[in-house]
This record gives sequence, structure tokens and C-alpha cells, in this order.
Amino acid sequence: MKRFSDKTVLVTGGSSGIGLAAAKAYAEEGARVVITGRDKAALDQASKSIGTSAIGIVNDAGSLPAAKTLADDLSGRGLRLDAIFVNAGVAKFASLDNATESLWDQIFDTNAKGPYFQLQALQSLLNKGAAVVINGSINARIGMPDTSIYAASKAALISLARTLSAELLPRGARVNVLSPGPVSTPIYGKLGVDAATLETVAAQIQSQIPLGRFGSPEEIAATVLHLTAPESAFIVGTEIVVDGGMSQL
Repeated sequence: MKRFSDKTVLVTGGSSGIGLAAAKAYAEEGARVVITGRDKAALDQASKSIGTSAIGIVNDAGSLPAAKTLADDLSGRGLRLDAIFVNAGVAKFASLDNATESLWDQIFDTNAKGPYFQLQALQSLLNKGAAVVINGSINARIGMPDTSIYAASKAALISLARTLSAELLPRGARVNVLSPGPVSTPIYGKLGVDAATLETVAAQIQSQIPLGRFGSPEEIAATVLHLTAPESAFIVGTEIVVDGGMSQL
């Protein structure tokens, strides 16, 4: 029997990259999958690629009103959740000299405040035994230049995974965080740099990974599924690092 047969899973930011890979993996394991994102066209395309079990909902992960709207939408469809992958986020970088308040607000709204209030709104829809995985980053653990705001937002998520675990355990739900290292996803094409610079940066990063390569979205997705499947029921409030050894060796 498939691990997620008769289960309903929510993946925020599920229209591309790690989120889409996780959504596809869940569907292959029998789940009904709900994905969210800001771009309806991208959501429609992603839903089609996932299969007939997929539901795409336009939703802004950084908006507090949108958090309640998402919960109301799911409730109105009669859906309760067995797993949530809190994946939606933004990666933008700036040096201390060039950082602005607006950049800080954008990153923290999307990466920390939004996920927190999404979980607040969704907690009543969690079935007993449900599992939540929050997408962190190894940037919270390494001193990479120009990533201070982004890294701080991910460090906040690692802390939230622990405290929210304690708060949600009485509901029979558990929370963990997954911190990927460099992964080949479309997010690198959204950093606002030209192709030559992007290639140089990618080569520099790759040279720091002991395995000598970027991870794949599918490799990260496999860990997401493990953390929300019954076999990981004893893993609570912790962080799993998946980075090819970059922050470990």
C-alpha cells in the first residue's frame, strides 16, 4: 500500500522547484495534493503535471489575511490535512552596506511571519498524527556573505519548528524542519544577476560541497516525505540537514 493513500497534503510554494518535486512525490505515493503559489498560470501548469489528484490555490505566503483565506478555502472544500510542507519562500541577498528595511520586511514576511500565521490558521484542520515540515536552509548555520537577512529568516524557522512542535503535540501533530544545501532549482534564476555571474557563483558554491555537486529537488522531496510518513513518527522538533556535507564536513 502506498504511504499516503487516502491522505491529504498541502505544499506551499508548490508550483516549481522543491515544492513541485515534493507534490509530485506525494501524488505518486497516493496523496491528494494541494499546492499554493502566487501565479495562477504556473499553478495550473504544475497541477496538470502532478495529476488529477492535485488542487492548485492562488495564495500569497507572506500575507496574513491570505493565511485565513487559505484555511477557509480548504475547510470549505471539506479537506483536513495529514501533512503540510511549508515550502514557500524568497531568496534575496544583499550586503550589510546595501540592505534596506524593505528587503528585510519582504524576506521576513514571506519566510517567517507568513509561515507562522499560516500554521496558526491551519492548525484546526490537522488530523491526529499529522506532520509538518518547514523548509529551512543551511544558510542559517554558515556565515555566507550577503545572506544575513535571508539566513536570519531561516534561523527563525528552525526555532519555530521546535516551539511549534511543543504547542502542536497536544493536537497529535509534530513539526520538523528540513534544511537543504544548494539545490538545482529555478530560484537561482530569480536572483537578478546575469548568466555569466550566476555561472561563476554556482561554480564557487559547488566547490564547497564535499559531494561535488548540487542536490536535486527530488532528493530533498524524498526527505520531506520521510519526515511526514509513519516511519518517522518518533522524529519531533528537530532539523534534518540535506546539503551534500557542505555545512558538516
